[in-house]
Amino acid sequence: MPSRGVPPDTDTDTDTDPDHAASGSRSDKLKLPPAVNNNSAKKKPARFWIIVVALSLLAFVSALDAMIIGTALPRITLSIGADSDAVYVWVANCFVFAASALQPLIGQLANILGRKPPLIASIVLFTVGSGVAGGANNSGMFISGRTVQGIGAGGIYVLIDIVCCDLVPLRERGKYLGLINAWAGVAAALGPAVGGALAQGDGDRWRWIFWMNIPICGVALLFIVLFMHVNKSRQTAGMGDLDYFGYLLFIPSVISLLLGLVTGGIVILPIVLGVVGWAGFHVYEYWFARNPGVPSRLFGNRTSATAFALSFWSSVLLQTAGYFLPVYFQAVLGTTVLDSGVYFLPFAIGTLFFAVIGGLALTKFGAYRPIHVIAFGLGTVGFGLFTLLNEATPRVAWAWYELVMTMGLGMTVSTILPAIMAGLPEGDVAAATAAFSFIKTFGFVWGVTVPSIIFNAVFNNNLYRISSDTLRGQLADGGAYSFASRAHDIAGTVDPIVWGEVVQVYITSLKPIWWFGLGLSAVAMFMVAGEKALHMTTELETEYGLDDGGSGGTKKDMAREEKGETGSTSI
Repeated sequence: MPSRGVPPDTDTDTDTDPDHAASGSRSDKLKLPPAVNNNSAKKKPARFWIIVVALSLLAFVSALDAMIIGTALPRITLSIGADSDAVYVWVANCFVFAASALQPLIGQLANILGRKPPLIASIVLFTVGSGVAGGANNSGMFISGRTVQGIGAGGIYVLIDIVCCDLVPLRERGKYLGLINAWAGVAAALGPAVGGALAQGDGDRWRWIFWMNIPICGVALLFIVLFMHVNKSRQTAGMGDLDYFGYLLFIPSVISLLLGLVTGGIVILPIVLGVVGWAGFHVYEYWFARNPGVPSRLFGNRTSATAFALSFWSSVLLQTAGYFLPVYFQAVLGTTVLDSGVYFLPFAIGTLFFAVIGGLALTKFGAYRPIHVIAFGLGTVGFGLFTLLNEATPRVAWAWYELVMTMGLGMTVSTILPAIMAGLPEGDVAAATAAFSFIKTFGFVWGVTVPSIIFNAVFNNNLYRISSDTLRGQLADGGAYSFASRAHDIAGTVDPIVWGEVVQVYITSLKPIWWFGLGLSAVAMFMVAGEKALHMTTELETEYGLDDGGSGGTKKDMAREEKGETGSTSI
């Protein structure tokens, strides 16, 4: 039986002509030959930049909401009465469950409805969810609000990249993706400190963690409604062409798998059910789906498949460093939660700065492979430097270690998606971007889960080195991570010799994390060999770009219409 996602005449090991993969399969009903806009090199109109500002605001607010919650969660759970472990798991993770599971669906909706309606709906859902979560007075209301927020955030994550790809040609995308995602880096830098500040005290200031999203989203929504007039394909596909059965398999499987992962692999059944369901989903997509939400052709050439793998690797590495560096600052250096946010600034600011640099380099030279080799090579060096961290490391040293790390991993933020698209036809922008966003989000979960398992296991094995029974009880079985945020206050109440023992166990337990990151970075550096040096076009090829003043598409669109072919309309 022939593949449902890859045309029989497609050589899955070649990617020199991505457009040839766009034909020959019934699963391509939603795809049309792309229109070509040769005016991409002209000066961008004002509304282009207004849309970029709106996308940057959305990147900022969605990333801020993901990062800000960690330091404030203890205060929030106390306020809403989430006093059981089962409820806490959902309070802490319902956002990422919802954001991850619906991304492929949102990508397919963006092909059927056009980009603007799903983006507006995502902003509205995120805003409404923010209001509900901020006003929650019990755990059920909070979980509901955060779930709605997560659905909106998942759409925002996907559609920011999709719209950016529709606005600029392939070779320029790294530059603009870097610019837009730089604001997500700003949010990552501000999130923990802002969350900690708003969560201090016994009042309800924590509610502003969510309520402050509302005016920012309002401005972005206004800009999108007024200025984002984009083309919409005049295709015959409708809501009946959604991959309904595929999503019925995919969504619960992903949630089950993520639930098992966020509990540290302690509960095996959700992981088993998730893996089985996910495998069943891919079998269905490959062999039976008429219009697959995740077409197997996305992974049918080595460049795109390798770049997808690198996006997962990059997310794991960024999250590993971002999750455990604050533990080093708080438990080993003895900083407060707020000060650890300041100490984290070189990492956060470096990531956003080098994301822009990577995008500019990709636009200038049109070569992603050298960038990826350098990026993961510097990531390897950075994690190697982290293995030197201890209680006596000078401030200038650990700040430079952070910058070396971000010189590398920051460049991957803006250059991997263009590499994925280099091996695919433009008609796959939405599906490929949705898959990229999901894999990236999935990598963030793995970047916490696997290192946490390593950290907790090593910590438990070294507890005997701490002479205080009380402290051993507080630090055992996963307690060391949350203990770090209180270490600054506890240190003064403990005998200095005993506290020195605690610090040494933290240093010992963090070293395997840094070695884990070093190994992954080195593997990723060699994986880059799987990418081919494909041409990156400087022409904008899309059915969904900005309309040209009401003509309903590009000149090539109108030429096709004159011949009676399917074209595009503007919305």
